[in-house]
Amino acid sequence: MAQSEIRYLTPLSQGDNKKKKYCRFKRSGIKYIDYKDPEFLKKFLNEQGKILPRRITGTSLKFQRRVAQAVKRARHLALLPYVTDLMK
Repeated sequence: MAQSEIRYLTPLSQGDNKKKKYCRFKRSGIKYIDYKDPEFLKKFLNEQGKILPRRITGTSLKFQRRVAQAVKRARHLALLPYVTDLMK
């Protein structure tokens, strides 16, 4: 064994094929999030009705706070459920 035939497995680079996350509100120029539009707000909820975090949606901190406030207001007016089994 003059040459060592040991090969190490290297993990595949995960950053190459992922798209950069962006804030859809900044890109679209949306300034106000309407709490009376439950279909739009459902995009930011998971199947149980929980608000999705920023790291998944890509929303900026400023608009994540506004989304959370709008979802809470819609829940208070019974436009969105607080908890559910299957929302989507």
